[in-house]
Amino acid sequence: MGFQKPSKIQSRALPLLLKDPPQNMIGQSQSGTGKTAAFVLTMLSRIDITQNVPQAICVAPSRELTRQIMEVVTKMAEFTQLKTFLATKGAKFKGSQIEGHLIVGTTGTILDIVRSRGVLDLSKIKVFVLDEADNMLDEGQMADQSITIKNLITKANREVQIVLFSATFSETVRNFALRFAPNANEIRLKKEELSLDAIKQFFMDCRNEQHKYEVLTELYHLLVVGQSIIFCKRRDQADEIARRMVAEGHKVTALHGQLEGSERDTVMDDFKSGKTKVLITTNVIARGIDVLQVNLVINYDLPTDKNGRPDSETYIHRIGRTGRFGRQGISINFVHDQKSFQIMESLEKSLGRKIVKVQTDDFEEMESTLKKALKG
Repeated sequence: MGFQKPSKIQSRALPLLLKDPPQNMIGQSQSGTGKTAAFVLTMLSRIDITQNVPQAICVAPSRELTRQIMEVVTKMAEFTQLKTFLATKGAKFKGSQIEGHLIVGTTGTILDIVRSRGVLDLSKIKVFVLDEADNMLDEGQMADQSITIKNLITKANREVQIVLFSATFSETVRNFALRFAPNANEIRLKKEELSLDAIKQFFMDCRNEQHKYEVLTELYHLLVVGQSIIFCKRRDQADEIARRMVAEGHKVTALHGQLEGSERDTVMDDFKSGKTKVLITTNVIARGIDVLQVNLVINYDLPTDKNGRPDSETYIHRIGRTGRFGRQGISINFVHDQKSFQIMESLEKSLGRKIVKVQTDDFEEMESTLKKALKG
């Protein structure tokens, strides 16, 4: 799989995760540092292949992330007799007993399965993993579903090992996580360690919304970019930018939660294989998605929470789609009015990192600055 030696999080977490008797874990590490391999190895090491019953469940916040985790599981378990089950919208399970040793899925589908009488035996579950745990345990429907799933699993088997992983944990969510996974070993990062050194962060001061689009298309004329992700606030906006860029000859696709599951799978597969170079999306893939060729992330709209306040956690996850495993990457933030400028300043202060201004009225200087950054 290309691993030469364990990453920092793997060498710290695995000895704690694999020891007996099993102990709960709350693990925090920057994006792109190998968290998935750590918890997948943990699940695989706990499974007894000779017993055809479910023994490990992993829950993640999006369809795209569950598919990616399952790819890692399949690759790591290639030379074993492991049976798996992918529990996402459209999965067929009604009326039939699930025998997969390892189940990966989204909260809604897993809850449907858990509640379907006679479909899933929870009594032999040894490991329960929440990936992107801060997102899964934040208030809302996903948090309620995660808690219900955990309660049903621990009711069936009190000995289950609970493993939570994420790049970010707000203080409120961390306090709740400690109750969710009692007596857990903790690996945490200081705030200043969250932002990856391999990602150079820039901002472009645009005159208005229309100028943002002009600067965006100019960027793609100037730069030879591997692959890039453009984050927007709204689904309709992602579709509109994709439509305009395709009309100008760019190979671009849009991805958001309103697409059918099979459409989302096709868009993501095309992007991962390099068939399309630019992915325009909402926060649906802000977390966990791993495409090594991505060397540019653009925040067309800066991330805010539901109250319109700067969302530093989502920002960290978004820019973490580049700079995977220490590779060089750049992120560009578009600001176009006083409010977006204040949001960017707040993010800068929160992360303790300088976000460097790039001129938008001098395309030659813009090209020179960004090319230098891409070369590292």
